[in-house]
Amino acid sequence: MFVIVLTYVEPLDVVDRYLAAHVDYLERQYEAGIFIASGRRIPRTGGVILARAESLPALQEILGQDPFCVHGVAKYDVIEFSPSMAAPELSWLIES
Repeated sequence: MFVIVLTYVEPLDVVDRYLAAHVDYLERQYEAGIFIASGRRIPRTGGVILARAESLPALQEILGQDPFCVHGVAKYDVIEFSPSMAAPELSWLIES
């Protein structure tokens, strides 16, 4: 499991040029079962994504397709972790 923290490296007016394409990209990753949750950081300095991928290299390849990455408007910090506890309704996240 991975936590991805996006940080914008360009002003919001530049980020917003690619926002619709970024949302389309997110939707494709949800459909593929890769992304679990995502949203804006507060204040709006980037975003956070919770993801499942087979490996860090596989995830990095997926992130490389994000229009925010393609156009250089965000940097990505990836944290890999192995969930060992979760709320009952999220127990499916626990890795054995």
